[in-house]
Amino acid sequence: MTTAIEFNNISKLYRLGLVSSGTLSNDLKRWWQMSILGKEDPFLKVGSVNDRSKAADSDYVWALKDIDFKVEQGDVVGIIGKNGAGKSTLLKLLSKVTGPTTGTIKAKGRIASLLEVGTGFHSELTGRENIYMNGTILGMTKKEIDGKIDEIVDFSGCERYIDTPVKRYSSGMTVRLGFAVAAHLDPEILVVDEVLAVGDAEFQKKAIGKMQDVSQGEGRTVLFVSHNMSSIKALCRRGILLENGSVCYDGLISDTVDLYLKGNEFDEEGIIMSKVKYPSNEIKLKNVLINGKPNRVVNLVYPERRVKVEIEGELLNDIHIAIEAKLFDSQNVLLAKFAPILMKTEVPKMPKGKFKLEETVTLPSNMTNGEYRMQIEVTHPNVQYLAVIPDAAKLVLSEYITPTGNSLMYNQNGMLLLQ
Repeated sequence: MTTAIEFNNISKLYRLGLVSSGTLSNDLKRWWQMSILGKEDPFLKVGSVNDRSKAADSDYVWALKDIDFKVEQGDVVGIIGKNGAGKSTLLKLLSKVTGPTTGTIKAKGRIASLLEVGTGFHSELTGRENIYMNGTILGMTKKEIDGKIDEIVDFSGCERYIDTPVKRYSSGMTVRLGFAVAAHLDPEILVVDEVLAVGDAEFQKKAIGKMQDVSQGEGRTVLFVSHNMSSIKALCRRGILLENGSVCYDGLISDTVDLYLKGNEFDEEGIIMSKVKYPSNEIKLKNVLINGKPNRVVNLVYPERRVKVEIEGELLNDIHIAIEAKLFDSQNVLLAKFAPILMKTEVPKMPKGKFKLEETVTLPSNMTNGEYRMQIEVTHPNVQYLAVIPDAAKLVLSEYITPTGNSLMYNQNGMLLLQ
């Protein structure tokens, strides 16, 4: 098969803090060596590994280091990794938003990129004018764009606003139009970062279907970055896992996703309080217990299906508060939301100062065996989140046996046994 994209020993070095060599003479020397003579940066220094969770021990950091891989024409490749792993930097290098520090990139054909909301759009131009501008940049004639514009507008669902300046679009509308433009203007290579998450569920499904058509039916190459593992697995055949700026795995998408999820497994000794985030400044949590314990792994042996959540903390103002929870599978797909407070006639208003809340979440008695992740939320119901614990607990359900003697697992048979 024909190679569509080739990364050869690609590295990208960034300087932390001030972006200069320190003196005007050195900046001029760098410009002369790199821009005029085409040589390597004379002030290139050894940088530290790109681990965002640790303090820097150098003024330089390798956002990408020694990236080598090829993508064949018609391949759909999913690039996954934690925040800061280098995924977006890799796509920006391919799209020529910035250049590599070392190495070369070869790409065969036109590249259409959707890297962030509003990429390639001029905010003062209308949606229609932006379509023509993007088509022209890709080398298409006005006649070719005329033949595509009705299809683009229809796919985006923005027909009513197509002659309105893009600056008045919502972020979701901008992504809709941006993807429609990128996918329909006949690029040989389509590069999509995780901006599709801004769109609604209906559009995400539509966009993934279009990317499948583009790759399978039209033989174009797609590079797709997302944190939605279900979308990645549905769309891609091959996966590349980045960690700290380096490729740590390249293979089948199912194996890549499994390896990524294993790398994010819960720490058996971890405590719930270590994961608290505060979207609001109304509250501070002091202690969180699940079934009377502070650790994040909860074993539930059938028929036990109750999860008791206890929260202690301090309120900075008088406010209505409640405990809610969400249940996810091992691939971070939302399975259920539990909001017991919504079944009550009145939400209690807690006074400023110390407080204690308790809530029992009762899982369905016919939930199948397996591992689930629980997110706990302290909310001002229907108003705002006060505190969120994204990975509060791993629930391990076991010993659920059907009347026929089968032990059903979630990943094989779904969440519930329908009776």
